[in-house]
Amino acid sequence: MRRKSEMHTIKNEKDYKAALKRIDCLMDNAAPGTQEEDELDVLTYLVDKYEEEYFPVDMPDPVTAIKFRMEQSGIDRKDLEKYLGGKAKVSEVLSHKRQLSLSMIRRLHDGLKIPAEVLIKKVALF
Repeated sequence: MRRKSEMHTIKNEKDYKAALKRIDCLMDNAAPGTQEEDELDVLTYLVDKYEEEYFPVDMPDPVTAIKFRMEQSGIDRKDLEKYLGGKAKVSEVLSHKRQLSLSMIRRLHDGLKIPAEVLIKKVALF
């Protein structure tokens, strides 16, 4: 006979830690198609929602996101010219001397798949 799960929403740190402990146990033991796998799915969702609310992660500034994508994709400043509009603009954007325009944001989002919500943040200019 299967044990009835006692899942509930995560309301505090104690619930959160208990859910993480249970997830750790289930990760090693939940077989596909079982009640334990279903419990793992639900607990993972609940922990994710709790973390979103209580441990929000700040989005990077646009320049950091662009540089990260450059590194990830193996592209250089020259490759950015088609998104930002030329060598001077690439230099100004990457050195925090120019804000991204709407057309730059669109091209970066469409071409490099950088989330628009990251790109629209204002850059602290130097």
